[in-house]
Amino acid sequence: MRKALSIALAGTWLLSGCHRHKVAQAPLPPPPPSATAPAQATSVPPAAAGTTAASESGETGLASWYGHPYHGRASASGEIYDMEQMTAAHRTLPFGTMVRVHDLDNEKAVDVRINDRGPFVDGRVIDLSHAAARTIEMIGPGIARVRLEIMSAPAAAEQAHFGVQVGAFRNRENAERLRRAMETKYGRARLVRRADTPGLWHVVVGMEPTQDGASGLADRIRSEDTSVTSTFVVRLDSV
Repeated sequence: MRKALSIALAGTWLLSGCHRHKVAQAPLPPPPPSATAPAQATSVPPAAAGTTAASESGETGLASWYGHPYHGRASASGEIYDMEQMTAAHRTLPFGTMVRVHDLDNEKAVDVRINDRGPFVDGRVIDLSHAAARTIEMIGPGIARVRLEIMSAPAAAEQAHFGVQVGAFRNRENAERLRRAMETKYGRARLVRRADTPGLWHVVVGMEPTQDGASGLADRIRSEDTSVTSTFVVRLDSV
């Protein structure tokens, strides 16, 4: 709901910034009434069963949205993505986290549940479903400046591990070449497949127990490998 080390890698290199497409050109039918949400959240909902209250200010940046061709496909969580449900993709928050997304320009807000991974684009912090994007009126612009507020998180989230994505390839041989180079320099690197990006091999470096640790590794890679132009801290949902 999933959102190069040398010139020799450039041919089929796809930067980590590969992102989901917007909605298909054909006009969308109106969503069923159950998929519609109020344009402005006015109160904090109580934490759902099995979650813990975690209301706090979060990160700020750009929100994007995605619809077709991802509608009906498995998301990174394994859940089938329905673009008319109030869901979103985030790179590091646990699946099931409830997030309030505040549009900093029009002051609208919407609550979404994290069930996918992404967006893998510099400066973007969340990838909203079509329904959620429509609620805060960002369908036309495509992106919006937002602030994220965590409303609740799963009480029993799995042990977190974090890595740094440094590239994504359609050609496995090129991905493997970068993986080997990263492993030589940084000790651990692997190829990751994601349900929300079929056909791509993601190169992920490291496996840190904290997000701060992975951020430090990302800073080191940026300073030492100038040919790697996109690096993202990602949550490793299965290790």
